[in-house]
Order: sequence, then C-alpha cells, then structure tokens
Amino acid sequence: MDFITWVYSLSVNLLQRSRQAAESNQLTEFLSTTFLNNDLIKWSIAILIAAIILTILLVLRRVVKRLARKMASTEKIELMELPMLTLSKTTVLFVVFASVMVGVQVLNLPPRVMKVLISAFTIVAVWQGGRWLVEAVSIWLDRKRDQAFVEDRAASGSFSILIFAAKVLIWSLALLLILDNLGVDITALVTGLGIGGIAIALAVQNILGDLLASLSITLDKPFVVGDFLILGDFLGSVEYIGIKTTRIRSLSGEQIVMSNNDLLGSRIRNYGRMAERRVPFTLGVTYETPREKLKKIPEVLRKLVEEQTDTRFDRSHFSKYGAFSLDFETVYYVLSADYNQFMDVQQAIFLRIHEEFEKLGIEFAYPTQKLWLEKVEENPS
Repeated sequence: MDFITWVYSLSVNLLQRSRQAAESNQLTEFLSTTFLNNDLIKWSIAILIAAIILTILLVLRRVVKRLARKMASTEKIELMELPMLTLSKTTVLFVVFASVMVGVQVLNLPPRVMKVLISAFTIVAVWQGGRWLVEAVSIWLDRKRDQAFVEDRAASGSFSILIFAAKVLIWSLALLLILDNLGVDITALVTGLGIGGIAIALAVQNILGDLLASLSITLDKPFVVGDFLILGDFLGSVEYIGIKTTRIRSLSGEQIVMSNNDLLGSRIRNYGRMAERRVPFTLGVTYETPREKLKKIPEVLRKLVEEQTDTRFDRSHFSKYGAFSLDFETVYYVLSADYNQFMDVQQAIFLRIHEEFEKLGIEFAYPTQKLWLEKVEENPS
C-alpha cells in the first residue's frame, strides 16, 4: 500500500514538473517572439521607459503651467516669467512624441520605420518650437507696448502690426522646414512665393504702403497717442494709431481718420513734443511819446515778463517806426507746453503792461490819421 502511494505521488510530481517545464518553454517561446526585429522583452523595456518619461514630462508640464499662472497673476515681472509662460504652451502631443523617441532608443528598428518616426517627431518638434517662439515674441512685444505706453504714450495699436508680422514670419519658416523634412523641394516653392508676392504687392500696393507707414510710425515715432498735431488745415489730438489708419480728435469734437501713408507724406507740426513755448508779441506807442520814456519801455517789459513764474525772458527792442506807432518787439518763453498755462501767463503780462504804462503816462497807439490844413493866400489880381 505504501509503495503504491509512493508511486502515485511520484507520478503526480513528475506530471506537475512536466507541465511546468512545458509552460516555461511556452513562455520562453512567447517572449522570444520578434516584431520589427525586436523581441517582446525589448518592446516591454521600451514601453516602460517611454511610460516613465511620459509621466515625468506630464508632471513637469503641469508644474510649469501652475507656476506660469501664478507669475502672470502678479504685477511684478519676474526673471523666469517669460520662460515659464513660454514653456506653459507645451502640448501633450509633443510630450508623447518625445517620450516615444526616448523609448525607441533601446530598440533596433528597421531604417524605414526609424525614418518615419524621426520625420514625424521633427514635424511635431518644429510645430512646437513655432508655438514657443510665437508665445515668447508676443509676450515680449506686449510688454514693450505696455512699457512704451506708460513712458511716452506710444500708440499701443501700432505694436499689433509687429506682432502680426512676427507670427507670419515664424510660421512661414516653420512651414518651410516641415515641407523640407517631408522631401518637398522648397527652392522652387520659395521662388514661386517670391513671384507671387511681387504680383500681390503690386495689386495691394496702397494697403502695403499704409502697412509700411504704420511700421515707420511704430519704430520712428514721429508722434504718439495723445500728441496734438497740426496737419495742413486739420488739427487735433491723436487717439489711435492702427495698421492702416490713424484717428485724430479735432478741437470741434469730430474724429478725423487719415491713412498712415498720407499722414507721413504731410508736414506734421507736433505740439506734443513741445518742451517750452516761444511767445513773441509787438506793441506800439504813439509818436508823441518822449524819448526818455521810450528808453524805459524795454526794461519795463523785461521786468514784467520776469515777474511771472515759469517764464524766461529773451529780448525786448524798439523794432521799427510803424505807419501810426513806434513798435516794440518782445520775445519770452513759457516753460511749459500747456496751452492754458501759456494763455494765463500772457494775460497776466498784458494786464501788467497796461497798468505800468498808465503809471508812466505812455499811450498805446491805434490807427489814426492827421490832416494838416494849410491856408493859401490868394494873389491880388
């Protein structure tokens, strides 16, 4: 009985071992299965590496986006704010492709498959690089626009053309790189675009003229928003500088819209750049004024101008013998561009002149004519 039991146990044990060996051989044979010149073990390692890299990059992407939102919510511009805001535009597609490209490095893929993967990753990388560059340039130009608006009231609308031109240039270069990677002959394409660009430029030369004029206004800054301009018969304050037109608010209240090209072709008198205002004026006294009083007039005018604040006296002279008056020309400067302040100062000076001339007994001249009648004696006949 014991012997039978022992034989039975031995048979069961051998059967189990034979089954385990068979299963082990099947597993080994399964793992030895190859796909694209790599067995399943290598594929498992590649997938594991790609999954780890993907997890790390997704976590980093989330952290960067959180930091970028935090930095953007504060008024203070931090050193790492621009890089963080740029990197926050990283897409999931780029992260996935980057992880896959790291994972396949452990594989021995056929050249054709590897070429397809590299081409696909290059296209995604160029597209992602374009997004990063567009974001960085847009943020930088937006900050320059805000800074310029605070410092010299530069037209914020003018920077929109720079942002638009930068985006067109970046995406055009990205498109050419992608087409070149796909095997397209971009030399012929660039030549065709050049010829087509010339034809389009000739067709829309007026629009392009305004576009280039807008760039000139943005870069050269002959005037900025808020400046008071005189353009021939038109005068007013600049309200908006756009890609095609500039809008001016006239003194009577209506808005004047002028194309940028016509605007730069005009003679512009920009009172917004005035640091001080030169004020000449002439007054005339009667011919009957004694010489001693005439000698005092320039000094009196000098004293009255210097009495006023924010003024600088230049000169005062007996300038000419007029038709009905002895004319004195005086020049002074108001040390402000404000028109109301200029008028207040001029009014105060004129009132003081009237007061002082009354004290000195000097009379202002006004248009008069004197008729001299001479009696002629008749000869006796």
